[in-house]
Amino acid sequence: FFTATRSFATMSFYTCGPNEAIVLSGWPKSQPSYLVGGRVFKLPFIQKLQKISLNLLTLNIESKKIYTKLGVAISVTGIAQVKIESMNEDMLKTACKQFLGMRESQICDVISETLEGHQRAIMGTMTVEEIYQDRQKFSQAVFEVASRDLLNMGITVVSFTLQSIADDHEYLSSLGKARTAEVHRDARIGQSKQQSDAGIKEASAKQIKEDAHYKNLIGIAESERENLVKMAEYDIQIKTKKADADLAKDLQNAKVNQNIMHANVGVLLVERQKQIELMEQEIIRREKELEATIKLPAQAEKYRKETLAEAAKNKAILEAEAKAEAIKARGEANAFAINAKAQAEAEAMKKQAEAFNQYKDAAILDMVLETLPKVAAEIASPLANVDKITMVAGPNGEIGAAKITGEVLEIMNKLPGTINSLTGLDMQKTINISSI
Repeated sequence: FFTATRSFATMSFYTCGPNEAIVLSGWPKSQPSYLVGGRVFKLPFIQKLQKISLNLLTLNIESKKIYTKLGVAISVTGIAQVKIESMNEDMLKTACKQFLGMRESQICDVISETLEGHQRAIMGTMTVEEIYQDRQKFSQAVFEVASRDLLNMGITVVSFTLQSIADDHEYLSSLGKARTAEVHRDARIGQSKQQSDAGIKEASAKQIKEDAHYKNLIGIAESERENLVKMAEYDIQIKTKKADADLAKDLQNAKVNQNIMHANVGVLLVERQKQIELMEQEIIRREKELEATIKLPAQAEKYRKETLAEAAKNKAILEAEAKAEAIKARGEANAFAINAKAQAEAEAMKKQAEAFNQYKDAAILDMVLETLPKVAAEIASPLANVDKITMVAGPNGEIGAAKITGEVLEIMNKLPGTINSLTGLDMQKTINISSI
């Protein structure tokens, strides 16, 4: 009896795991009962017990050669995760009505057909570019549309992901090639820009170096010019002072009125100072002109976008101009010094002539008196070349060296008459007037 009872109890109790659902139908219940993960007692012969799997199903949804919105045929494969909804009793009942008694493979076929149809529909509303570039948008659209229909079957779509896209006409690879070409183009543009920036920086550094070089040449030329100008000024001052000293000496020897001569010298100094000021202004003007003619070509170097050949040409031109300007500055300074020296000498001669003109006979007398010793020396010079002298006295003549010196003095005594006949100057009268 106990053995029969145990066998009967074993046959009447059924259990299921959390991934299964039991559907019990038959007398005395008018509606089937549903149990997820538990146990149930089944009356033999009058009740029927069925199980349905609640496992998660993974489906490959393939849509081959489907035309998209713009008529391009592509093949798409999606991965769907679905399961029978067990948390909602109504959806469980609906799923049991739809799939109870079917094998899991048959359930997968039904769901796959539904998902594949929705996937085709979504592909027809989008372009290849939209599907390829925004896979999330495509997956979301299929997920939302398919979920609504599958819910009516008691199926929940857990996830849907676009796995792959393919075509037979290399349309997708062309899109990739176009994008690859854009990336390569952008890379080349970036590289060219970097090279251009590097070239600009190198040219800028070179330009700064050349500017410094030319500024150095200009500074050297300016220093040489200033040196020459200062030497010329010093030479002018020396010549001026020497001319003033010589003029003062001549005026004093000629017994010129010192006050008048000092006044004249003062006037000359004022005039000379004015001339020097004018010369300095001219030098300043020349300096500005030289600076402008050298700096303008240097500034032209800032137009750096010319070719290397043109830059070399401009460099050679600028160097030649700088050397030419330096040579020109030296020449002008030398010419100025020579001119100033000539003016100083001419001014001294002019003052000497004015002095002679002012004092006339006195000045001439001074020159004559200064020349007489030279004349006497010239008269006596033949005697210096005589080795032997034989003296013969006359009836009333003197004998000895006194005779020779007497003849020299006699010649000197005749000079005033000779000067008077040649120049019209009476030396005795002029000496008397000077003594008074």
